[in-house]
Amino acid sequence: MWRDRDTLQIGIDSRRAVALTGMAGAAWLISLLDGSRDRAQVIQAAEDHGIPSETAERVLALLAMAGALDDFPAATLRLLPTPLRARLAAELATVSLAHRDGDGGARTLARRLAGQVRIHGRGRVAAAIASLLAASGLGRVTHTDGAAKEAAAPQETMRAGQVPGIAALPDLAILVGRHPPELRAGLMQDRVPHLAVSADEAIGVVGPLVVPGRTACLKCLDLTRTDRDPAWPLILAQLTGREPDPTACDAPLAAAVAAQAAAQVLAFIDRAAAAEAVVNGTLELVLPGWQWRRRTWPPHGDCSCGSHAAR
Repeated sequence: MWRDRDTLQIGIDSRRAVALTGMAGAAWLISLLDGSRDRAQVIQAAEDHGIPSETAERVLALLAMAGALDDFPAATLRLLPTPLRARLAAELATVSLAHRDGDGGARTLARRLAGQVRIHGRGRVAAAIASLLAASGLGRVTHTDGAAKEAAAPQETMRAGQVPGIAALPDLAILVGRHPPELRAGLMQDRVPHLAVSADEAIGVVGPLVVPGRTACLKCLDLTRTDRDPAWPLILAQLTGREPDPTACDAPLAAAVAAQAAAQVLAFIDRAAAAEAVVNGTLELVLPGWQWRRRTWPPHGDCSCGSHAAR
């Protein structure tokens, strides 16, 4: 949008918008920046239209300095089938605005397409997380409900060197609901990062994100709970193998928890700072309120995971 004859505004909301002055006469050049041309082609088209290359370079430099120019690498573009890029357009636009990395989300997209996530659990929360991650461009989303049933994302691809029939370790495991100690121990032994997610008793909890040996693990949380409530080990033993029926998690709560969990997974895959929200902590939503709050869970000194020594 033009604020006046000399000032171009890109974006509407004041938290994102930028205004550039000295842009008089650049409207036609701006219209070339629709993603169909690379930098050299834009400058050549401007020259053919009578706009000096120096002027075109200045406009591109102003846009870049303002964080309003995306330069999506041509090599990455060639790797993306047109239908896939169209389907992920909203994801790319969001990442580009949120992180302002200047490449149109190309690096983030590459990380997601190469990512592998495994979901353990059943129910509407687990299913919603799987759906959100697949729609967000994750290369492989595997969902096991405890009966070794797996459903991969539509864009699933086999990793280089992966032997058919042999499951590779995921980049991240998601534990929805309660799970046996053996699963948790196996993830720790294989040093697989994992995110705990639960929704019951009208309370949603996302976290902690466990990075084995570096952050508080799920046993750390149990030890901390035991410090506060000596009866916790007895209660925990009675919970093993039992699932609530019915689960006190309505559709809006399930959607909110799944969305928060998917956001934290993507933050981890994208290597974004937002993943820190669930490192040594949980995000909790207690109905009837709808405000997420963070609870801190530090590494426990008596836990064998060794995370307390890494602090």
